[in-house]
Amino acid sequence: MRKLAAGIVGLALMGATSAQAQASLRPDQTAFREIFKELVETNTTLSAGSCTEAAAKMGARLKAAGFADADLHYITAPSNPKEGSLVAVLKGTDPKAGAVLLLGHIDVVEARREDWTRDPFVLIEEDGYFYGRGTADMKGLDAIWVDTLIRLKQAKAPPKRTLKMALTCGEETAEAFNGADWLVKNHAELIAADFVLNEGGGGRLSADGKREVLSIQVGEKAAQNYLVTVTNPGGHSSRPRPDNAIYQLADALLKVRAYAFPAKFTDTTKVGFELRAQRGDAAGQALTRLMADPNDAEAARVAATDVNVNSILHTNCVTTRLDAGHANNALPQRATAVINCRIFPGETVEETRDTLVKVIGDPAVKVEVIPPVRPIATNPPLDPKVVGPMKTLAAKHFPGVPLIPSMSSGATDGRYFGPAKMYVYGVPGIFGDPDGNGAHGLNERLRVRSLYEGRDYLFDLIKTYVGAK
Repeated sequence: MRKLAAGIVGLALMGATSAQAQASLRPDQTAFREIFKELVETNTTLSAGSCTEAAAKMGARLKAAGFADADLHYITAPSNPKEGSLVAVLKGTDPKAGAVLLLGHIDVVEARREDWTRDPFVLIEEDGYFYGRGTADMKGLDAIWVDTLIRLKQAKAPPKRTLKMALTCGEETAEAFNGADWLVKNHAELIAADFVLNEGGGGRLSADGKREVLSIQVGEKAAQNYLVTVTNPGGHSSRPRPDNAIYQLADALLKVRAYAFPAKFTDTTKVGFELRAQRGDAAGQALTRLMADPNDAEAARVAATDVNVNSILHTNCVTTRLDAGHANNALPQRATAVINCRIFPGETVEETRDTLVKVIGDPAVKVEVIPPVRPIATNPPLDPKVVGPMKTLAAKHFPGVPLIPSMSSGATDGRYFGPAKMYVYGVPGIFGDPDGNGAHGLNERLRVRSLYEGRDYLFDLIKTYVGAK
């Protein structure tokens, strides 16, 4: 009974703390929080959710803010009724001024309630954090996009330049239908813009919450999955044989684990590595040596002990799934694994497969590319018209924090826009914790302060791009 009473008191205190935090918000922040809450609490997982539902809810908010039906486009492929997109258009006063596209995926990674401390599909504000699936990746930014369109629509004067927004589905699952790809291939004119603002940038906080660096994503790795298979005649488990499929697969995976792809640099990653090297710790000193001699294998090994360095230092391949055997009392007839690779710009899917085959060195182990093969992202230029306002406003909102270009170790939907000749930039502004905020993992979270401050920065940035007052 005492435990029950203590739990009730704890819940009451937690609710009071959240209510106090909300009471201190500006009216515009309160309205934004409601958008964010609705997005997080709309399940958009592939297994049980609906992006179409989330898109409809955001469209309803835009319509209530004054958007005409003709400027709200709900796009759903007949084969994927729950994976719909929303494209919204806020027309500028000058047709010759071009357009800017705000891109965001609204699907999220799967989340099991039994694994989480809190319900992943309820927005919970606690101890200075928002908790919930999608808070960090990327419904916070999606909410900012929707909120920005509403605020600009309700302003006294329309922007000079047209502003577009595309909320799409399928970014989080490689094998799923992808809404961004569908838009580029089937509705290119609807989303045409001079450049695209997307996820992938942001900011990094120290362990004690201090702002360390802001980043603009100007490139990304390519993501590709490979299936590794070993087959065997099998047999009765009472009569073991040396060529066991599970053991052969395990040996192959250990070789992949031990292999490090060669270290490589781009102009973008060099900027970040030079900043990282200034810390002077073992990884930083190794980076200094490695940038002087990219063939220094020992320096590469030490530098890669920093997981953030390792993620963009070279191509990375890691085993993510295993499956083997068919009965407890039988030798395995088949053993398979999925290896997920993040491929460095300039390298190809087939070259990476060939490297895996060579590293494994066993003709009995088959390595295949798992469809689909996604496009390789186009690295955008550091266009002063795009980067300049980012720097100017960063100095205003986050004085003293360096702003650098970065290459994302993960893939985004920006990769689909190369064929449309549209450059994609991952925006700075929302600071994340050094541990990744639980994105794709358990108890995903985002600092409340980071979201509100990022919203203010990004609103000023977009107003600058579109010439709004």
